[in-house]
Amino acid sequence: MKRLLIGLALLAQAGVVAAQAWPSKPVRLICPYPGGPVDISSRVIAQKLQEALGQPVVVETKPGAGGVIAADYVAKSAPDGYTLLMGAIATHAINPALMPSLPYDPIRDFRHVALVVQVPNVLIVNNDLPARNVRELVELARSRPGKLDFGSGSTGSTGHLAGELFKQMTGTYMVHIPYKASAPAVLDLMSGRLHLMFDNLASSLPNIKAGKVRALAVTTKKRTGFVPELPTLDESGLKGFDMTTWWGVMAPGKTPNEVVARLSAEIFKALDSADTKERLRTMGSETPSIRSPEAFTSFIESEKALYARLVKVSGAKPD
Repeated sequence: MKRLLIGLALLAQAGVVAAQAWPSKPVRLICPYPGGPVDISSRVIAQKLQEALGQPVVVETKPGAGGVIAADYVAKSAPDGYTLLMGAIATHAINPALMPSLPYDPIRDFRHVALVVQVPNVLIVNNDLPARNVRELVELARSRPGKLDFGSGSTGSTGHLAGELFKQMTGTYMVHIPYKASAPAVLDLMSGRLHLMFDNLASSLPNIKAGKVRALAVTTKKRTGFVPELPTLDESGLKGFDMTTWWGVMAPGKTPNEVVARLSAEIFKALDSADTKERLRTMGSETPSIRSPEAFTSFIESEKALYARLVKVSGAKPD
């Protein structure tokens, strides 16, 4: 027994020493979605980490299967702090509900290091729709069951599931029209082929300001500084409505605590810097209030439960 205890103590000490020596070589940050806002913010964070850690931090893209390929790759990587993931709402909250045979567990197989971005979605309608606020839209939808349609970038997307939550909370029936991306849905909304949709605020803001669509509310619990005059769905009568698009840095499940603590501290420093804030604001993001790995894990657990319920109610299947 004494030898066993000594052996365990030596192993623990070796783990601490290894963590203290980290990083001694380049770090890879795996991005599931090339070319878009997740990619851009991955590179912003990678540059800041490189400056802080004194080692190269290289962004590698591994697209495919809605982010599953990248997430599974990192989940099965060595838990040594040298392979990280820019995980997202799809990889860790929506895909587990859409794909029962997901090859990784979004909670058990990861250390959730730091939430990097939260972006509100916004409820927008065609300018000719006779609804000037959320209350009027609910009344209109109730008076025309099945006659209003809402678009989204794909089945199972945050835009789709925000619409399903809206239907559930208001007792309305609207028809979901899935597209291959949000851009063609927005075009149909502006032309009058669609009545409404829930879209990413960053992509919708230019059309809102140009008067091409009418914004009724944001999906976050608090108002956003980008359009402070726009009410939330919560204050518009849908109490508790709170949905965002988000992504953040994660590591394999058994990554040492010391490495996770160092990474999270450096990422939070980066998020507090003026230049990082400005870069992320171009994607409609304000600094997230979740500021610890433990809080990030709790947030993902709650998001996972929310989307499991919405996917079940909607009957959504992977495209």
